[in-house]
Amino acid sequence: MGSPRREKRPAARFQPDPAELTEAVNPASIGIDALPTPKILGVIHREDRRAWLAVGRALERLAPLIDRVVESFRRGGRLIYVGAGSSGRLGVLDASECPPTFSVPPGRVVGLIAGGDRALRNSIEGAEDSGGRGARAIRRRRAGPRDVICGIAASGSTPYVLGALAAGKARGAATALITSNRLEPGRKKTLPVDFLIELLAGPEVIAGSTRLKAGTATKMALNMITTAAMIRWGKVYDNLMVDVRPVNRKLIRRATALIAKLGSLETAAAARLLERSGRSVKAAIVMARLGAGRAAAERRLRQAGGSLRQVLERFKPRRKRRARRNKYK
Repeated sequence: MGSPRREKRPAARFQPDPAELTEAVNPASIGIDALPTPKILGVIHREDRRAWLAVGRALERLAPLIDRVVESFRRGGRLIYVGAGSSGRLGVLDASECPPTFSVPPGRVVGLIAGGDRALRNSIEGAEDSGGRGARAIRRRRAGPRDVICGIAASGSTPYVLGALAAGKARGAATALITSNRLEPGRKKTLPVDFLIELLAGPEVIAGSTRLKAGTATKMALNMITTAAMIRWGKVYDNLMVDVRPVNRKLIRRATALIAKLGSLETAAAARLLERSGRSVKAAIVMARLGAGRAAAERRLRQAGGSLRQVLERFKPRRKRRARRNKYK
């Protein structure tokens, strides 16, 4: 008599936490592997709209966080993004764009990613699983009460991010978490965060691939955080990039055009004034509009906290007995 036949068991299926939208299966994309390319793109495009809607639902929660970031900047503090994988790369990207766009020092907006700079191009296995590493990253940067630490974790549970937030909270920093999952009320109470931003775009077209809708929604939110904060901080006049750092030919042309437009100057005169101002677009505009020297223009900008609008509204060109042409024209 032969040995009894073993009953064949079905292969174990991955069962995501029903609360984790990012791991759930999206009914809208079932069978996507059998579709032609145009229809695949249609499915992805329709789902991407949900990222835009998710950010729209979070605007009221984003606004207080942005106001806190502005307060931090005015006190000399920093915005420190912390993330792993795609989330970490998005934070580093947003931080790296701030110096050339708004002329802020590279250390004012910081992006930290689990695994360090090598993780920007390569997957570093296990880097995100250590809360201690996240905490050490924050301690090394001596985060404190003037700073805002913004964790980015699509799952809302990445140990590296939560460790960094806990360390920042213990050091008196304001803390925020951007996640693409709906967190349970009991869990929310245990998180070391002052601001919780849930970007609920729903399950991904490819289950668990959070570089898709979750990443798109996160990128939109980070754009809003730094852009709105810089606007409130006086880095923009009207809708113009007046604090641009002219470090290449394209940006020199842009800076010259801004000075010409806002200073009512010919292009050649604007280019000369850009150099005389130490390549500060705002100082050059003040010099042109008020007929002031560089030192006086810089002083007035400091007095106005860097706001070009305040300078132009507070100070008027000096009137002479005889009308004189602007010396910079």
